[in-house]
Formats: sequence, C-alpha cells, structure tokens
Amino acid sequence: MLAMLLVLLLILILFGAGFAVKVLWWVAIAVLVLWLIGFVARGARSGGERSRWYRW
Repeated sequence: MLAMLLVLLLILILFGAGFAVKVLWWVAIAVLVLWLIGFVARGARSGGERSRWYRW
C-alpha cells in the first residue's frame, strides 16, 4: 500500500513538473514574440536615425 502511494505521489510530481515546463515554454515564446515586435516596430529619432530597442 505504501509503495502504491509513493508511486502515485511520484506520478503527480512528474505530471506537475511537466505541466510547469510546458507553461514556461509558452511564456518564453510569448516574450520572444513581444521582443521581436518591439525590435521591428521601434520608432525613428529626428534625423532618420533609428532609436535603441532597449531601455538601458
């Protein structure tokens, strides 16, 4: 009985970790898309010079 509970606990932990990793991949893809949009759609300064796409 204890072995079965440990196996079920292990399955739950691995399923949770897999779900979290999958969600993190989707978050990473969304951030990449937003970064690319910001890189492409950056505005131009006066004089035709392109501005920096980062803030620092």
